[in-house]
Amino acid sequence: MDILLSFVGLLFMCLGLIGSFLPVLPGPTLSWIGLLFLYSTNAIESNWNFLGVTLIIALIVFALDYIIPAIGTKKFGGTKAGMIGTSIGLIFGIILPIPGGIIIGPFFGALLGELYNKSDSTTAIKAAFGSFLGFITGTFLKFIVAIIYFGFFIKTFWDHKDIIF
Repeated sequence: MDILLSFVGLLFMCLGLIGSFLPVLPGPTLSWIGLLFLYSTNAIESNWNFLGVTLIIALIVFALDYIIPAIGTKKFGGTKAGMIGTSIGLIFGIILPIPGGIIIGPFFGALLGELYNKSDSTTAIKAAFGSFLGFITGTFLKFIVAIIYFGFFIKTFWDHKDIIF
């Protein structure tokens, strides 16, 4: 059973890393669930303080992921259309085989969203930059937390591998 729980935890860790870049998946929260699965094994003693602190961090980052892009967009004069365009641009950037698509997709998505919202081109470019900057900041924050949680997972698993197997 420990092997199964560890494997499922590893799957959630991988989903957490992927979710750091995809707006539809809550990356750090999925990574935390991976930690929870690992700490649910009989081989590893439950550390509720550790799990509680990492859960609070995951939930704060989850909330900030919605707040930071909105602040970036509003700071640079953008609208909700720019934020939606950023997410759609990211999806196209991932799907289309364009070098750097994951970076330029959100920017052009925000720009098109602002132009669709009838902003003039100067305002649209400024707002697209703000939306893009907020998106990149949120993504970076989610990725850092997911990587740290993945490091915790690997270290804890490695320290207890003899007991798990």
